[in-house]
Amino acid sequence: MNAFGFALMDAIHMLQVPPGSGPGPAADPPKLDPMQLVLHASVPVKLVIVVLAAFSLLCWVIIFAKALHIARARSDSERFMKAFDAAGTLDGLAAQGLAPFRGSPFARIFATGYDEMVRLTKGERGKRLDEAQGVHVESITRRASAAEVTHLESWMSLLGTIGSTAPFIGLFGTVYGIMDAFLSIGNQQSANLPVVAPKIAEALIATAIGLVAAIPSVMAYNFFARRVGELADVMDSFAADVAARAKLGGI
Repeated sequence: MNAFGFALMDAIHMLQVPPGSGPGPAADPPKLDPMQLVLHASVPVKLVIVVLAAFSLLCWVIIFAKALHIARARSDSERFMKAFDAAGTLDGLAAQGLAPFRGSPFARIFATGYDEMVRLTKGERGKRLDEAQGVHVESITRRASAAEVTHLESWMSLLGTIGSTAPFIGLFGTVYGIMDAFLSIGNQQSANLPVVAPKIAEALIATAIGLVAAIPSVMAYNFFARRVGELADVMDSFAADVAARAKLGGI
């Protein structure tokens, strides 16, 4: 058979071979999908992921609610302090009404001290308080200030708890996942990457979710703590100021 015949037979053979059945580039290895890893994770790792996801959701709800709370408190307090400084007497400020400053802790401290002054003076305007009465009003206003600080700090402790515990909960899921990977190696008598990679990947996902929950919680806690601390310092001085003016008869 001449060369032309051999070439023709090779061409016919190539046409008869199905595409892709001959030698060629190897097929791409299956990719690990994080969602599939979570869905097929072991029960303890799934529980850890669910808990951390709930912590993360709760963290963001508290962050948005607390941000609105403190923002309103600061805004209303700025307007109230301007009205307080502009008012000639405590009676004059009370006559204006405190409804526009409903979100201000300073307005509530003022209302507490003013109501106690009116009770002690029996409604008599301009009457000075004696030493014991002045100390009593100051004690009332300082207690009101402490209560307002506690109110501003509400739910912040939960942010601190999430920030401090979420990484360790995620670490527990990671340790369990790695332990499960080593058990799989022992059971299958194989240390191939396809055997251990899914187990280790799902373990690391638990750590990642723990950090996702913890980092915003810690940052938000520090931010809100600084903001509340700034308000608390001013509220303490304001409580003493209200008590001093009440002692002088509300001037």
